[in-house]
Amino acid sequence: MAGARPKSGPTMHDVAAAAGVSQATVSLVLNAASGSRFSEETRKKVRDAVNRLGYRTNAHAKTLREGVAGMIGFIGDTVATTPFAGAIIEGAQQRAWEDGLLLLTVNTGGDRELEAASLDTMLSYKVAGVVYAGMYHRRLDVPEALTGVRSVVLNSQDRAGRVASVAPDEVKGGYSGTRRLLDAGHHRIALINIESLESGLPAAVGRYEGYRKALEEAGLELDPDLVRFGKGGEEDGYKYAMELLTSGKPPTAIFCVNDRGAWGAYQAVSDLRLSIPGDVSIVGFDNQATLAPFLRPGLTTFELPFVAMGRRAVELILQDAEPDGRVELMDCPLIERNSVTHPKEMP
Repeated sequence: MAGARPKSGPTMHDVAAAAGVSQATVSLVLNAASGSRFSEETRKKVRDAVNRLGYRTNAHAKTLREGVAGMIGFIGDTVATTPFAGAIIEGAQQRAWEDGLLLLTVNTGGDRELEAASLDTMLSYKVAGVVYAGMYHRRLDVPEALTGVRSVVLNSQDRAGRVASVAPDEVKGGYSGTRRLLDAGHHRIALINIESLESGLPAAVGRYEGYRKALEEAGLELDPDLVRFGKGGEEDGYKYAMELLTSGKPPTAIFCVNDRGAWGAYQAVSDLRLSIPGDVSIVGFDNQATLAPFLRPGLTTFELPFVAMGRRAVELILQDAEPDGRVELMDCPLIERNSVTHPKEMP
């Protein structure tokens, strides 16, 4: 009928009725209110009702009421163009969207001027917080512009120890990779690392420490002749696997602390007319989607928890993350394929 008012969309009251909870509960869940405690079942009921009804929060009213926009800033160096790290953004975006927020993403390419300008723009929009992401796990300097702003360092750590960080548990990853081979019966386990320990790179230092710890726990002495330090590329994986497998006492297994190194090791094994896992078992790290599943046999490896880390970083912002310098380390799940078996001869 002419002049009829358009039908309004679903309200918070409608969401509460559909979820079987109070309107206050819906409000607290959607706004991730600090101090609110709800079971995952209750949160799921609310989220399912929101999705089913197509409920949308009033972003403009929220900005006027709370002084912040319905956005979370996400800024990284080259994280957005790293093939296997795009999942970081996916995880952060999913978690933000669950609370009706958008993720405002900027990829700086490591350009400090662009980073400063981007942060200035984000803060002028009064974003609810900023996720500051690194392409790989390292200790980095957090821009002074984020002082006093709800922020979380993602996939890296704040060198100054002021801002909360979410990163992979590198020591546990190194331990678990070595443990997987020990459990298969291997005693001579080589390690091809990605950097020297002097580099201070958390992945290199942590995964080596986990390797050492697992051997020690199994009553085995770390043999320096079984350890190599490279640059993480397939060239070094090939070179060092060749050295190890043609030595007087070759290993029965190789733990490569990244998948590209494992790829190089595969090529060395092939050129030596050996087989995987018949003659040598190999474990990688990263679970690069364009590589690990397509090696023959498929590579047993560990997956960096990018989606989970992205989600957790946003979660901390929604929970009013304090600049307390806490470092949350997340497990790297094992992806079991066919590159590991027991050795031909038990040592």
